[in-house]
Amino acid sequence: MGIYSKNLITFDLYSFFMKKFLLLLIAIGTAFSLASQSSQAILEQAQAYQDSISERFQNPETTILDAKTFRKFKALEYYPVDLKYRVTADFVRTPNEKPFLMPTTTERLPEYVKYAEAHFKIDGKPLKLMLYKSTDSWGDPEKYGNHLFLPFTDWTSGDGSYGGGRFIDLTIPEGDTIIIDFNKSYNPYCAYSPKYSCPIPPRENDLPIRIEAGVKDFQKH
Repeated sequence: MGIYSKNLITFDLYSFFMKKFLLLLIAIGTAFSLASQSSQAILEQAQAYQDSISERFQNPETTILDAKTFRKFKALEYYPVDLKYRVTADFVRTPNEKPFLMPTTTERLPEYVKYAEAHFKIDGKPLKLMLYKSTDSWGDPEKYGNHLFLPFTDWTSGDGSYGGGRFIDLTIPEGDTIIIDFNKSYNPYCAYSPKYSCPIPPRENDLPIRIEAGVKDFQKH
């Protein structure tokens, strides 16, 4: 085999591997771009959710604020949206649980049942929350029959967020994982007025970590 043939083979191999390498770079770049777009979409979705809640408070037809508080109200305060607090949790169903009466800030005692446990990590720390289902689907099984209720407290409760805890609304998943987005956590109505009756988060849902996501404590001005 002549020098020319050897050089040609070497060049062909070089060209082959360069094409493979370039295709790999393109694939990585595409994946990174899609991931960035996905993250951006999730951030925008969380921001839109927060804006929609604030708009309900700003609208005189939908606000729950009393007239005096409403006149001075500008907007709800939120922690910055942070995808660290959007977790994919293992969804462990608990089918043999018995219904119980959940304490509230008044004498009202709504009936719930523990439907599942959510196991997840934040900053490498294993965490667990109980997910509850209203036994009467809040009076509307057709609308809320697939809904789960997540009340929780954490180390920001009373130190940045409302001391009585916060809530997240979820939907029963088909599989064995569930997304919990703490950026969408909201205050019970009792944070805004004592006239409301609000569930008190069970002690088992007190997270030993600061959840600096979602709505902050409401400050009347």
